[in-house]
Amino acid sequence: MLPQSRKPTLPGEILKFEFLEPLKMTQQQLADALGITQVRVNEIITGKRAITPDTAFRLAKYFNTTPDFWMNLQLNVDRWDTLQSYHHEYEKIESIAQHSSLKR
Repeated sequence: MLPQSRKPTLPGEILKFEFLEPLKMTQQQLADALGITQVRVNEIITGKRAITPDTAFRLAKYFNTTPDFWMNLQLNVDRWDTLQSYHHEYEKIESIAQHSSLKR
């Protein structure tokens, strides 16, 4: 369920505040552990880059979570952004139950 009044928490915020800070881990240390660049980690944390399936698998393996945990965080943000961008268009679409030419 998407929050109604605010954007969902970005995966990068969860990564920073729930994982890196409590562990006193730097972005570079995480990047080295995951085999990715520090730039990639930083872009995720700052919300400039999305969590990809590859990143989700790496984070899940390292932090003993699941890829779904990370992908669902990203999916919620993507769904929210899409709904905000296209919600007026979605309101114009009639459901099949309302479509007069398909009623019997």
